[in-house]
Amino acid sequence: MCIRDSLSLLQKAFSVRQCEDSYYANRTRPCLQYQIKRCKGPCTDLVTAEEYAEDVRHSVMFLEGRSQQLGNELNAEMEKAAMALDFEKAAELRDQIALLRRVQDQQYIEGGSGDVDVIAAFVNPGGACVHLISVRGGRVLGSKNFFPQVGIEEEVAEVMAAFLSQYYLGNAERELPGELIVNVVHEDFNAITEALHTLRGRELTISHRVRGTRARWQQLAVTNAEQALNARLANRQHMAARFEALAEVLGLDEVPQRLECYDISHSSGEATVASCVVFGPEGPIKSDYRRFNIEGVTAGDDYAAMHQALTRRYGRIKDGEGKLPDVLLVDGGKGQLNMARDVMQALGFTDLTLLGVAKGVTRKAGFETLYLNDVHHEFTLKGDSSALHLIQQIRDEAHRFAITGHRARRGKARRVSSLEDVAGVGPKRRRDLLKHFGGLQELNRASIDEIAKAPGISKKLAESIYASLHSE
Repeated sequence: MCIRDSLSLLQKAFSVRQCEDSYYANRTRPCLQYQIKRCKGPCTDLVTAEEYAEDVRHSVMFLEGRSQQLGNELNAEMEKAAMALDFEKAAELRDQIALLRRVQDQQYIEGGSGDVDVIAAFVNPGGACVHLISVRGGRVLGSKNFFPQVGIEEEVAEVMAAFLSQYYLGNAERELPGELIVNVVHEDFNAITEALHTLRGRELTISHRVRGTRARWQQLAVTNAEQALNARLANRQHMAARFEALAEVLGLDEVPQRLECYDISHSSGEATVASCVVFGPEGPIKSDYRRFNIEGVTAGDDYAAMHQALTRRYGRIKDGEGKLPDVLLVDGGKGQLNMARDVMQALGFTDLTLLGVAKGVTRKAGFETLYLNDVHHEFTLKGDSSALHLIQQIRDEAHRFAITGHRARRGKARRVSSLEDVAGVGPKRRRDLLKHFGGLQELNRASIDEIAKAPGISKKLAESIYASLHSE
């Protein structure tokens, strides 16, 4: 069972809301989740604060691995409800216990017990990986990979000792189990356990030679660490090969270390957003991604939108903010490339390599037309070219990032009430108006006289409201 399935069952058991705070704060009646018994409707006070707080506490107990204690509590409450002849409550608690056991059974590892962190380190010439499995009450709650920076001759035991020190000593709030199972030993382990005892006031055992179920946990962690590192290195090497192929295709003296790609997204000119994505030899550099809300241009004018985005981005770089890429890609044809070249020349970045990526005649992937630096240098690449695959990847990522930003901006704009621009109509008056008419649709149909009959609305204010609603 995956984490998503476990959380779904947990939601069924305790009916804790999953909605965003903004959605929750603006509800006036319960949503579908309440109707299908996935939520108890705290947004509309359909559950007491005490009862809902108890459900939240039970959910936290389960997620923290205190399932045995939670089961005992629920069983006691069920018996209490049955003794009080509250059979409906007892049945609800019975169903909670059944769902809880269903999740626990999927997480259970036969023969395991106790609170343990199983940690395995794996090192090869390309890097290192530390894999951590959290076991609480004999059940695996989750696992995580860490990829620490290591030296060329770093030993596995040194990586493990450094990780334990940083992970457990570096965060006094982190939960500390009673035992750590590791795949290597190091002379500093005793010092680490003593420091943890001094800092946290708890005894900790670090085990290496284990048998039975613990040995299987240990081997699982080692296998996961090795596979995670190999997958990471394979992806890195694959990406590096693509960068080398791109350098060859573009005739660059050195392999580029930073690529930036720009794309524009809008719906018939509405909520135009420009995206900037950045790639390095190891893949996407998501911390450097940027979006630009385009304002003050003709709706649907992609050239003007691209000009604004590039001017804002590279104007900041000229002022010392950010890094200049080795290659600038723009999603589009001759017009977008000319626009990018004009902006770069105006800002003084005349040596920057520009690459326009236009869809071919068939508009299918693999048939892109490329323009290097100017529209006269037009060429195509074979469908199996590694350089073309890299170009397609960064182009598609820029497209995805732009669409995501555009949809968010468009959705936000459409959620804004047309009443918000009317002077004298604040949140309370808007709420009262919508309540009086039963919604915005009926308010739109109302005349000025009908609006004026609403509580707290004068004839002059009704005229302003009517004008705002029918301004288009």
